[in-house]
Amino acid sequence: MKTYALIGGSSTIAQTLIKSLENQDVNLLVYSRSENLFPKQSNVSWKQFNIPEDEFNSGEMPSSVDALVYFPGTIILKPFSTLKAEDFQNDYEINFLGAVKAIKAFYRPLRKSENGSIVLFSTVAAKVGMPYHASIASAKAAVEGLTRSLAAEFAPYIRVNCIAPSLTDTQMASKLLSTEDRKNSIAQRNPLKKIGKPEDLAAMAEFLISEKSVWITGQIIGVDGGMSTLNLT
Repeated sequence: MKTYALIGGSSTIAQTLIKSLENQDVNLLVYSRSENLFPKQSNVSWKQFNIPEDEFNSGEMPSSVDALVYFPGTIILKPFSTLKAEDFQNDYEINFLGAVKAIKAFYRPLRKSENGSIVLFSTVAAKVGMPYHASIASAKAAVEGLTRSLAAEFAPYIRVNCIAPSLTDTQMASKLLSTEDRKNSIAQRNPLKKIGKPEDLAAMAEFLISEKSVWITGQIIGVDGGMSTLNLT
């Protein structure tokens, strides 16, 4: 039976992935600030955990883990002139240092898997310059650099990939998508004239931790409606 460690289990994308894995023969170790959101799902072991403040307990680690998915993220969109050093620090700690901490904690169990896989999350703004994204784009660019570096270092035993979405309809993005007019306006800027759904990203994460992706590593995969590569204006 496979064992997957999911960090940030209260995120919309994580919840979607957990639901998708409900009837599969896998154990899910879920770390989250919130209380157990899936108490009736028998394959979920839920641990309350604050990223990046808490430390992983090495004594609680399973002997082998097949995949690690790191979900925690932030969306702070402000003009550069109003961003404080603390904003940059907070984004960096949650998006980058939190991922580093999780990977360090789970490295040995992942090394014992026959198909170890790490999945991280970036943003289209790390590749395409967008106003008001200076802090989050910088933090996620660090995540992308980490992805490539670790994919090279951990090969051939652990695969490391990163999903880079454009704006997706999640709880974290709810303030940006608070009205139908705002949703329609943002959708029209996307080449596919859509806003991403949590299912889009959860499906890619599920693929990257599965046996179907055993020849994929070191990739930044844009699940973004074409925003990172297409210009239709």
